This record gives sequence, structure tokens and C-alpha cells, in this order.
Amino acid sequence: MSAWDDLELLLDSPSSLTTTSNARGTVKDQANFKAEEDVAALRKAIEGLGTTEKTLIEVLTKRSNAQRQLIATAYQKATGRTLVADLEGDTHGDFEDLLVALVTPPAVYDCHEVMKAMKGPGTTESTLTEIFASRSNKQIKALSDVYLKETGRLVGHDLKSEVSGDYGKALLILAEGKREETTNVDTEKAKADAKALYEAGEKKWGTDEAKFIDILCHRSVPQLQQTLIEYKNISKKTLQESIESEMSGDLENLLVSVVKCVKNVPAYFAERLFKAMKGAGTTESTLTRIMVSRSEIDLMDIKAEYKKLFGYTLYSQLESEVSGNYGDTLKQLCGQDG
Repeated sequence: MSAWDDLELLLDSPSSLTTTSNARGTVKDQANFKAEEDVAALRKAIEGLGTTEKTLIEVLTKRSNAQRQLIATAYQKATGRTLVADLEGDTHGDFEDLLVALVTPPAVYDCHEVMKAMKGPGTTESTLTEIFASRSNKQIKALSDVYLKETGRLVGHDLKSEVSGDYGKALLILAEGKREETTNVDTEKAKADAKALYEAGEKKWGTDEAKFIDILCHRSVPQLQQTLIEYKNISKKTLQESIESEMSGDLENLLVSVVKCVKNVPAYFAERLFKAMKGAGTTESTLTRIMVSRSEIDLMDIKAEYKKLFGYTLYSQLESEVSGNYGDTLKQLCGQDG
């Protein structure tokens, strides 16, 4: 896709992997917030005859996650029940999953998504790839802390028994959350890394995957941005194109996702949202995860990239692909301006 070929834009755009501000989210703290009033409204909606979904949507999409935590605490104090348990008892399906996601702290939500991806027969590699390729060190550390607290085990320990081969190696490095964080770019090192990648892939018969994994999973984002530029100077192909032609399967998906997130995290998510709604059937779990987890980070930027990439707004796509209370909640999180 052409969006991924334009490397010149790289050096001006901060990647969400390195930004900590939440100024680009669609969901903000509500002014004049009063947890008690929200609890009263939620109780009325849940305890009355038939659940008033409209109230649940209105309250939960218009408060920040931090405010939802205050609501959940006040709710339990007032009722002796947890808000999550009541939402699970009163709603169902995708709508239930979405509301529960909204009232779950971000690190706990990421952690539960990782657990879900590892549970049962077969591992959902696409979820693990999305989470570990797109989260910052801080976010990975936070989800790992929750994992340890809830299971008594290290997330890396459990991942080891679920993923294998080169994909497993790369994922385990990312799951350590130890990507270099320096903002200084060493151009000589970027040139040397680009040359090493070129010689490990395109230039030789058979690919040295270990070299790709080492560089792409350890170097800082600004350093990798420079490396992508240097690579294209040597190869005439982008690094993404080289990975796509040299590798396959889960490893290819993971390393391409890393490269995309180094270039432009919002565009990466815009493309994931598009694919989740394309073709027959919608992948609701992916929609829910991205819309909730990015709503306070960069969903405004994701919407802008979506329009740029696909020519129509994310909101209009949601309108045609998802319906009912579930669709209404996603549209509230998205906001109508695109």
C-alpha cells in the first residue's frame, strides 16, 4: 500500500510508540464529573425492568478510563456488586465485551487480551502480534505486571509454550518491553544496520532471520526510522517490501507490523480496522480492541489516516458494518467528525 512507501514523512511524524500524551484521543475526561450521579444512572439502567442500554452507552463512552474506574469503585460501594459482573449479567455478545473492555483499566485489558489469545486450542497470533508490535515499553511492562499479579507467572514464560520458531523468538524479545528508548539517532549505525539487513536478506540466498529480528526488535523507534531510509538508499526497495518477499507466515506479519508501527502507528491501526470490516463478516474482537485501546491515545489520528488511506471516514464504515447497541457504542467512541 502506497502509505507505507513514503519514507520522507517519517522524520517529521512522532510515532505513538514514543508519545505519551493522550491529546489525540477521542475520549477525554468529562468536565464536572460526579461518580455518584453516574452510579445512580447506571443502577437505574441496570436494575430497572429491562436494561436501558442507551444510558450505559452514554455514560461509559463519555467518560475517560480513569473516570470509569472511579465509577466502578463507587458502584461496588453502593451495591456490593461489581460493575463488570452486572454488565456481564445484563448485556451479552459483542456489546457486553465492549462495555466490559471500557470499564477495564488499559493494562489489565491488554493483559486479558494476551491471555485470551493464548487460551484454548490454537494461539491467536494476530492478536499477540498487534499488541506486542504496537505497544510502548511502558505499556508492555504494565501488562506484564498485571499478568504476574493475576497468574503468578511471567508472561514470557507462558508465551514460550505457545509460540515457537523465529516468530516465537521475535515475539519474546518484544514481550520483554526492552526496546532501546534513546531519541538520539546514530546515522552511522543506521547505515551499518541497513547494510547488515540488506546482506542478511535480499543479497543472499536464503534469509538470515536472526539479523532482522535482532535489529527490528531492539533498536529505538527514531533509530529504526533512520535505518528504513538508509535501507532504501542501498536497496531501492523498502525494508517492508524486502521482508514481504523474503519471509512468510507469522514472522513476516510480526516484522512487517513492527516496521509499520515504526513508520506510523495510527496508519497501522487504520489498516487493521479496515481489514476487520472488509469482506464477509466483521471481526468484532479486533474492532473492539482497537477502538477501546486507542480511544484515549491516538484515535483522532487513526481516523485521519483511515480517510487518507481509504477515501471515506471510519464513522461511515462503522455505520454500514456494525449495528445495534454494539455499533452505537463504537460510533460514540469514534465521534462523527470522521
